[in-house]
Amino acid sequence: MTAILGAGISGLAAGHYLFRKTPTLPFTIYEATDRIGGWIRSDRFLDNGFVFEAGPRTIRPKGPAANNTLQLIEELGLADEVYSISSNHTAARNRMIYAKGKLNLLPNSLSGLLKTVPPFTKPLYFAAFRDLLAGRSKTVLNDESMYSFVERRFGKEIADYAVSSMLCGICAGNAKEISVKFLMKDLFEREQRHGGVILGLLKESLQNRNKKKTENPTKHSAAEARSLADRAKAENWSIYSIRGGLQTLPETLANDLRAKGASIVTSTKFEELIFERDHVVLRVDGKEQQLRHLISSIPSYKLAKHVQKQHPQLASTLSSIPFVDVCVINLQYRKADLLKQDGFGFLVPPIENLPILGVIFDSCCFDMDDNTVLTVMMGGAWFEKWFGKNPSHEHLLEIALEHVKKILHIEQKPDSYKVNLLRKCIPQYTVGHQERVKAIRDYIEQHRLPIVLCGASYDGVGVNDVILSARNNVEKMQL
Repeated sequence: MTAILGAGISGLAAGHYLFRKTPTLPFTIYEATDRIGGWIRSDRFLDNGFVFEAGPRTIRPKGPAANNTLQLIEELGLADEVYSISSNHTAARNRMIYAKGKLNLLPNSLSGLLKTVPPFTKPLYFAAFRDLLAGRSKTVLNDESMYSFVERRFGKEIADYAVSSMLCGICAGNAKEISVKFLMKDLFEREQRHGGVILGLLKESLQNRNKKKTENPTKHSAAEARSLADRAKAENWSIYSIRGGLQTLPETLANDLRAKGASIVTSTKFEELIFERDHVVLRVDGKEQQLRHLISSIPSYKLAKHVQKQHPQLASTLSSIPFVDVCVINLQYRKADLLKQDGFGFLVPPIENLPILGVIFDSCCFDMDDNTVLTVMMGGAWFEKWFGKNPSHEHLLEIALEHVKKILHIEQKPDSYKVNLLRKCIPQYTVGHQERVKAIRDYIEQHRLPIVLCGASYDGVGVNDVILSARNNVEKMQL
């Protein structure tokens, strides 16, 4: 018998890949809450033509992890429900940051890099020259913060306005704490190996030139696309979602698993976990069961509580991965032309010292009939600083509306709204994260514990990342 802890997207994906690996192996997925999907949550108001997303709303289509997700979507029969945005769409081209008292449109073409674009005081190509002139780091570094790396190589303005705001949007995190390996591992390693980022890119480009010539990859047109990943490439997708909201993906996964015989039990109480020599004893809802294998997709700090008694060292490392609280406020206005500038939305760099992280223009990204739909993100690494430990929903809404009015000049009250207070929702990959995760998995292997870990705590926080994490770690299981 095998069990999976957590029915978020990672736990459900783990079930999908477990079925693929051993179709006859029985297993149960246990979920503590009364719903599946984890932080993916779509509140549908289809009669009124809009959807509120409390968590992720779009997925990126590029890279190996993205191709894996697109393959999963095809396997679930959801390909026709995909709603894509191409790279030349307004929502893909127009991305903004709020800085120095106004919204600033970030460069979206090569020409934009050659001129001074606010809030920057120099053309962005100067950052590349800075990297070329900076030379090799005086010491060999194993890791450092995103902010430190970018400031060293490309300058303070890039660190303050570009990278810091980007991290607010991706993980609600502080660039001065997040590991450079979270998003820039390849660039960091090029600098350490070649003495500079641009220099490393140039050297590796020359080394790979002959290889690329011999490979001669075939390009597919949209009509010739053989898979959803081919289609995404041929049509130059920037982002995509699924009709009816992104929650359609975990719902379809769950229905597919149930149809194949898996059991998904919600509203469960996970009481005890005991590791024996060749099995795991799991007590859920007062009932004990012996398992040959356990897959945990729950947050690391929750798992830590259940291994503390037997394995305090493992629990300590699991608990050392920090998480942040985020408030997500959805706003709907029954008017289609409230925004002065269409686009994906805007982010607010921490240097601006404002309580909001950014605002997503949902109705610019996806068809919301004649509604303007916005999502305001607040808190993250600075949640307690701005809101204390237990702010009321009314107070949070008031702050969100105040800044929507100030920045977007929307004076009217929303026709509907929802305040989502998401406690400990995003893990923070602070400096040394990869080493911590390695220590966790090394400990499990050395002590031969029959448990596999996947999910956002370890291998990436995006939808693509957690699905691939589930696949890779399930495929490594010795069944």
